[in-house]
Amino acid sequence: MTKLTLISSAIFSVLCSQSALAATVTGKVMDDKNQPIKNASIHVHGKNQSVKSNDLGEFVIHVDANSQLHISKDNYIDSRITVSESSNNVAVSLKPTSVETVVVYASALHKNSLEMISPVSVLSGDELRNKSKPTLGETLKGLPGVNASYFGPVSSSPIIRGLDGPRVKITQNGLDASDASRIGPDHATSSDSLAAEQIEVLRGPSTLLYGSGAIGGVVNVVDNRIPTNNIDEFTGAAEYSHETVSNANTYAAKIESGYNNFNFHFDGTKRTGDDYQAPTFTISDEDGDGDIEVEDSVENTFIDSETINFGTSYVGEHLTVGLSYGNIETDYGIPGHGHDHEHNENETEAEHADELEAETPVFAHLEQDRWQGLVSYALHNNWIETINLRVGYTDYSHSEIEDGEIGTTFKNKTTEARSNVEHKFADWHGMFGYHYSDSDYDAIGEEAFTPASVTTTHALYLLEERQFGNVTVELGARIEDYKIESQITKFEHVHDENESLEHSDEEAFAYNESFTNISLSAGAIWQYTPGQSFSASLSHSERAPLSAELLSNGLHIATGAYELGLGYHIEGNEVHFEPENIEQEKSTNVDFSFRRFSGDFGYTVNFFYNDINNFYFQENTGLVFDEEDGFESAIGAHDDAVTVYQFTIKDAELYGIEFDAHYQVTPSAMVKVFGDSTRAKLKDDEGNLPRIPANKLGSELQYDLGDLQLTLTGTHYFDQNDVTAFETKTDGYTLFDAQANYQLGLGSVDAQLYLNIDNITDELGFVHTSFIKDTAPLPGRNFRFGIRGYF
Repeated sequence: MTKLTLISSAIFSVLCSQSALAATVTGKVMDDKNQPIKNASIHVHGKNQSVKSNDLGEFVIHVDANSQLHISKDNYIDSRITVSESSNNVAVSLKPTSVETVVVYASALHKNSLEMISPVSVLSGDELRNKSKPTLGETLKGLPGVNASYFGPVSSSPIIRGLDGPRVKITQNGLDASDASRIGPDHATSSDSLAAEQIEVLRGPSTLLYGSGAIGGVVNVVDNRIPTNNIDEFTGAAEYSHETVSNANTYAAKIESGYNNFNFHFDGTKRTGDDYQAPTFTISDEDGDGDIEVEDSVENTFIDSETINFGTSYVGEHLTVGLSYGNIETDYGIPGHGHDHEHNENETEAEHADELEAETPVFAHLEQDRWQGLVSYALHNNWIETINLRVGYTDYSHSEIEDGEIGTTFKNKTTEARSNVEHKFADWHGMFGYHYSDSDYDAIGEEAFTPASVTTTHALYLLEERQFGNVTVELGARIEDYKIESQITKFEHVHDENESLEHSDEEAFAYNESFTNISLSAGAIWQYTPGQSFSASLSHSERAPLSAELLSNGLHIATGAYELGLGYHIEGNEVHFEPENIEQEKSTNVDFSFRRFSGDFGYTVNFFYNDINNFYFQENTGLVFDEEDGFESAIGAHDDAVTVYQFTIKDAELYGIEFDAHYQVTPSAMVKVFGDSTRAKLKDDEGNLPRIPANKLGSELQYDLGDLQLTLTGTHYFDQNDVTAFETKTDGYTLFDAQANYQLGLGSVDAQLYLNIDNITDELGFVHTSFIKDTAPLPGRNFRFGIRGYF
């Protein structure tokens, strides 16, 4: 027998050994009063195999030797037990909790929300449907520690603990969303909350699994495009809703089916809406002549969007293989996105007015094609549990349409792969993996303020956990090779005899830079008494600059500013590219969390401190730019000159608190209180960081009347007075929202009628984090009503 045959036989024996050791385990799931729990989920850890308990709490499941069962049920604390081929008549007791427990897919080690060391929030089910908005930022902004950048209702990204943009990773099923929302506030995120099964928000550094761009946190949108559990019957859902504030209509549908281990998924959404109404507000004339405009709506905030997703999978005893395709096409208005229109001295005022009236507002056309693939194999031998591979390819484009023609197009093509091995070694349980990403970015047109670039990363990571009695310890490390390649265009600036600025002697040269980013973390969670825990974590994360932070050089009309990257400096009217000695952003983060999740009273309180060396941020230079005079002091400059912002490097610190508490007053009534506070400033008394969210404090009352569920929420956003130079303060405001849901049965269809009233008091609110806060307040009173059905 050849060596190759011997090796092949050995490998085959390892892969098939679990089949020979397969056994049947029976058991019963009971509550703390020794009453049976119906429809509890019993899942074999590391495998796509699960069953439900019957009316008596009984279950039967096939397992391999030395397996672990994960038992879960809504409103109960999850339980995990170890079984073997000889286990039988297993007794499982679940303790009730008023806190919903769900498995956090972004955790990688199958942890539920109460087992996580890092603070996490999960929106799912009807709560997600009721809070769903056209953007991720607006959907999530009510969570403690989370706010929104708000560039109008269709372009709003999440801000976590004062950090946004490239520091908050947005992923879909664990892979990067790969849009352009990280480089410009007017670029919408491509993730649609309507098609999501749940949305997970991981606060604090999550760089170990998701890369150096996750210093602030991760928002993971989980959908079922690739089914990972067998679907035994034909199921579906449909929904329609209407919103009065923008005359918006939304249609959504989902269909799933399966046969003989093959599964199929389809979902689609259609959303249209006009410019939204707002409480009456005033805008000062940009020419500075003292004129005041009174508005009761925000122009150019329409949306017309379509999304479709297809997916299929094969789920076997040990092997899961799946593929999905999704397409997004969206047209949306960009508020505040205007261009200067000079008045020709030879044309009359009437002619100039007709020219402005005939001009079409600038809007964006977003299109994305996304492919995702999954291969998973569960071995269940003595130390390897599963081997997983996720791959994705995204082709994204964002075109800005001006006067019916494409003015600027931003493109991003991303290829990503994540492979990991989940394992057990002695008493340690963990994951070892490799992560690859290649992002090909390009921008063409007059607003292409960032040159084309290719960013490539290769990374290895290790995550391990071990339980010591009531304490679970988690350790992790990641090393990442990060490389940027680009073509830099260099101009020599000269002035003609009329002193107008001109470009000449254009020169292009290749630029590339490599960084090695290292991230480390250590944390522990202590279940010091049943239903209560304390967790602490310490992490060190390193992040290299994005191409926009490093290479920007041009007018960004959406923000009304001329933007310069870290690699440039200004001398007189000239800009020089000299990217020497740019170091990584280095973050040291400490987190403490206290949780109570049993009984009628529960809470989560998080304290955090984030010390960041070499913090990259945009700073107002005190200069302005116009096409005639180039760069000059803002004092005495032309009215049409724009402010010059440059990315700079300084040391910063951010710290704060976030909390969420609830009390089950009666079986039908629950009261919640939530809030957060973030302080963000530069070290050495150099001032505050710009556009930091205001503190918020809110309360929510939930009341059930049989098939009718009622919710009333009030949130107060405080004044934001901690501002930087050239930044204005923002007054506080209070928003009241109400929801009513009525369950009704229509034969085999489980239907729900709902009515949401947002901003009941029609409060005027300006978002401090917005680049266009003075011209785009929050929407006014809005009635959203609709119907959803499940079959």
